[in-house]
Parts: sequence; structure tokens; C-alpha cells
Amino acid sequence: MHNKAARPLVNLVAGGLLFVCAAGPANAETFKLTSLDWPPYSGEALDEGGLSVKVARAAFEAAGHSMEVVFLPWQRAVATGLGEGYVGYFPEYCSPELAEEKCAFSAKMGSGPLGFVESTSAPVEWTTLDDLAGLEIGTVSGYVNTPEFDARAADGRLSVQPANDDLTNVRKVAAGRLDIAVIDSNVLRWLVEQNPDLEGQVQMNGTLLADKELFVCFQKSPAGDAAREAFNAGLGQIDVPALMSGN
Repeated sequence: MHNKAARPLVNLVAGGLLFVCAAGPANAETFKLTSLDWPPYSGEALDEGGLSVKVARAAFEAAGHSMEVVFLPWQRAVATGLGEGYVGYFPEYCSPELAEEKCAFSAKMGSGPLGFVESTSAPVEWTTLDDLAGLEIGTVSGYVNTPEFDARAADGRLSVQPANDDLTNVRKVAAGRLDIAVIDSNVLRWLVEQNPDLEGQVQMNGTLLADKELFVCFQKSPAGDAAREAFNAGLGQIDVPALMSGN
């Protein structure tokens, strides 16, 4: 996602894992992160804060710590999570640029299929991104999509119209104001469930851009490093697929 929601599982060696667990309650910390309203992955109104928040909380708890999450609009979530008093933000898509400039990425905390929402009355067939030239494509401001898509959008080979959120794009597609819009298929399913007027109006395009892995972007700081170490240690002890499926 970075969003730009644009978001390899690594298990710590036994010695490191034992060290984190052996620290016990006496050294327990509460790590403060930010997230956004991106159902079903995250959101203040969602059960337990959403699927990604459930995973993050379970990972910290497995390592003997706790987590506090503040939900903000995406670009504020990024800026705040990388600021004073916080250790990072999530969920995020990994990219070389973010890894170099801002993020010490966690181990993978899940994944989501990224593609396009289209009108059921005007499906789009494509094989390569060049086939999408000439279409009006919706994106969400601040979201990372894929390197290839974002490069074509940046240099004008693809015509994109940024919006503030996914629902705006879905409604534009349903109304014929956009040909397609980039979206996670789980997000689209949730939006249609919550907005019955969209039922039968839109659908997921049959060709995906990518199955995007999701991560926590931790600050490149001593506090961020400590939080990342604890998170990765706990992540190796929990059933991530089960939590991401809602179980």
C-alpha cells in the first residue's frame, strides 16, 4: 500500500527468541504505532481493529509486550508513525525506496491480492500494463501500488486520477467516471458488503497486478529497532494465516 496500505518471513534464531521471551513482564513495553481506516485490514470501528491489527497485537503479546494503535488518515498515519513518540506504522507494502529512506521493515505479516475494480457492464481485458494506456484509472493518494504501475503513472504512460480513498474510486467506476481503479480484492469485497447499492455494479478484474505482502514499517531508530525485534520474535510464534482469515 504504502499505501504508498505502498504493503520474506524471517524467524529469529533460537538464541534471540529465547532472549526476548526470557525478558518477561519486568521488561514489557507498550509500543505505539499508527494505522489507517483500511477495512478489513485496519480500522478503529472494526472488530479488534481489523485483521492486520489482530496480527500485530498478537505478535507483540507473544513476545511479552503490548501495542497501542492510533488510527489516522493515511498520509498523517505515515508522518505520525515516523515521528516522535511512535515506533512505526502499518500495514505497508515494501518497496526499495521506502526501505532506503524511511522503513526498517518487519517480517511479512500477511498479504493481499492487488488488482483493479471494474464495472460489471464494461469489463477490461489486459495482459500487460501497456494495454491499459488510454484508460482512466483511479488510484488512492499516497498509496504504493507496484513499481511498474507507479513508474508508468509517474511518466504519463498511464492516465491516473488520485482520490482520497478506495470507496470514492469504486463509486466513480460504478458511475462510469473511471474505467478501472487499483484496489485490493479483500477491500473491494468489504466495501460492497457495506454498501449494498454497489452490488452487481462493480467487480474485481480477472487479472491481478500482484499479491502484495504486508509489513510494519518501523522507524530506523533504537526504539524502532527494539520494537521490530520484539515484533518479529512474536510473529514467529503465532498463526498468521489463521488470524488473517478472521479465525
